[in-house]
Amino acid sequence: MNEPTARPRRHTAEGGFTLLEILVVIAILGLLIGLVAPAALRQLGGARMSVAHQAIERLGQVLDLYKLDVGAYPGTDQGLAALVERPAGVDTWNGPYLKGDAGTLDPWKRPFVYRQPSIRQGHDYDLCSGGPDGTNGDPGTAGMICNP
Repeated sequence: MNEPTARPRRHTAEGGFTLLEILVVIAILGLLIGLVAPAALRQLGGARMSVAHQAIERLGQVLDLYKLDVGAYPGTDQGLAALVERPAGVDTWNGPYLKGDAGTLDPWKRPFVYRQPSIRQGHDYDLCSGGPDGTNGDPGTAGMICNP
C-alpha cells in the first residue's frame, strides 16, 4: 500500500506590499515633511536670533571685565582679539578673557562687528551681528543685531 505523501500547502497570496501601497506611504511622508519642515526651520532661525542676543550680552560683560582691568574698552583697531591675546602696550591685561576665537563669532559663524567708540549716542561701543543675512552696516540698519 502506498500511502499518499503529504504535500506542502502552497499559499497563493504572497506577503508584502504592492507598488501602490508604497507610493501612498511615500506621498503621505512627503506631505508631512512639507508641512513640518518649514515650521522647524522657522523655530531654528528664531533660536539663532536668541543665541545672538545672548552672545552679545555675554561679550558685553567680558568687555566690562576688560575695562575694569585695563581702564578702557579695546579700540576698534584692537577689536575683540584683545579679549584673547594681550594687545601691545597694555600692562594691566589680566586675560585671556575668552577661550579661543570661537567666542567672537556669531551663531552664523561670522565675526561680530565691534567699534569703539560707538557711533550711537549713549553707548561706549558697538557690538553687532549681521544676523542670518550677514547684513553689513551701521547699528540700527535693518537686520543688524546690536548691543542694547
